[in-house]
Amino acid sequence: MIKTAMVLAAGHGTRMRPLTDDRSKAMIEVGGKPLIDHMLDRLADAGVERAVVNIHAHADHLEAHLKKRTNGPEIIISDEREQLLETGGGVVKALPLLGSDPIFICNIDAVWAEFEPVLKALMAAWDPALMDELLLLARRDMSLGHDGAGDFDLADTGHISRRLGETSKYYYSGVQIFKPSLAKSFPTEKFSRNKIWDASLKTFGLFGSVMPAFWMHVGDPKSKKRAEAVLEQASKTEANLKGTA
Repeated sequence: MIKTAMVLAAGHGTRMRPLTDDRSKAMIEVGGKPLIDHMLDRLADAGVERAVVNIHAHADHLEAHLKKRTNGPEIIISDEREQLLETGGGVVKALPLLGSDPIFICNIDAVWAEFEPVLKALMAAWDPALMDELLLLARRDMSLGHDGAGDFDLADTGHISRRLGETSKYYYSGVQIFKPSLAKSFPTEKFSRNKIWDASLKTFGLFGSVMPAFWMHVGDPKSKKRAEAVLEQASKTEANLKGTA
């Protein structure tokens, strides 16, 4: 079981403007619930007990919201008010709070309609004796809100590599399992977690697992509305299935 997570919530969310003029991207509501609560609730369902959340943009507003939560993981703040450190530097700064056991690292702009419990499936695929990092991958044909050509190729062994052709079948979904010790050699400065992934690629320690879900990247107001429509339909379908059971 993975008991600790880091939730990356410090970004400005510039593509979400004007919705982020007075709040952080983490506090944008999708289907009546802030993005960060979508992720924290998923983590709670998976049995995660501690969530380290980094804050920067509209930090006071976000921190006040987190303090009001009464269910789910214990919230621990990693304060980046003075300097936004991006996805790599933010993890390095938070290392003293994360412990030494494997953790989840989660973006807050990833939501999904799942066919089975996604995070539990990711934990079931995790093999710490073999893997240094396990990335949750979304199929391009089962995704919304991301128009890229794909991020990774996935081998039969579970190893992943950067996209070699013009397109690949998979996006990185914004969730992974990670060994905190991998970040110890990196400085506390602004950098992308891509640098850590590159190091894991060189040692063949980077693996992928395909999520059993329809994945949505909520990066702008248009994708927000589309995601809300999908989640509403998924909720209705689930309710109908329960009613006929």
